[in-house]
Amino acid sequence: MLEPSNNNELPVIPEKRYFTISEVSELCGVKPHVLRYWEQEFTELSPVKRRGNRRYYQRHEVLLIRQIRSLLYEQGYTIGGARAHLVSDNTKEDLTRTRQLIHQMVVELEDVLEMLK
Repeated sequence: MLEPSNNNELPVIPEKRYFTISEVSELCGVKPHVLRYWEQEFTELSPVKRRGNRRYYQRHEVLLIRQIRSLLYEQGYTIGGARAHLVSDNTKEDLTRTRQLIHQMVVELEDVLEMLK
């Protein structure tokens, strides 16, 4: 995720369910046209669109935008590099979740086996 040092320069994200593109622009320090461009480049970023094609971002998307901003502007990644970095992070998280799930299933199966004995 975003490094704690990078969070200091950006405003705190309010406790809301949806944010307009202008709110996200201010919260992330990125212009609205850049956000629209990033939507095309990063498939993970897909805000809800309502009447008149208005975009409404959720909290997890604001955090993702901050992470993308950090990768591109502060860590010097290219768009392709940032995309690959995000995919590798998601893969690592998925692997960790899968391992935890398998471990939990093994424990539960061992409990069932004990009950059957």
